[in-house]
Amino acid sequence: MGPLLFLVDTLLLLVQVLLIVRAVLDWSVVLAGPSMPGSFRSRATRAVHSVTEPILAPVRRVIPPLRAGGVSIDVAFLLVFLAIVLIRSFI
Repeated sequence: MGPLLFLVDTLLLLVQVLLIVRAVLDWSVVLAGPSMPGSFRSRATRAVHSVTEPILAPVRRVIPPLRAGGVSIDVAFLLVFLAIVLIRSFI
């Protein structure tokens, strides 16, 4: 693997990890309630969202979240995550 492909693979891995962190932080709001302003969880959520939202927002505009009763499934998150997995498998 050349240095450029290694760099691309590493950046994709970083985005994948940030997406997983975003999912965990989003679920922490469901399980533990909203975070206090200025807390570590609040700052971490804001930082992760600022990095991942520019990637997810264009996909979310094309494919909105699925609504099933009171639950909403973010299909954009799943599609971006699976696309990264596929791209990384080809590298």
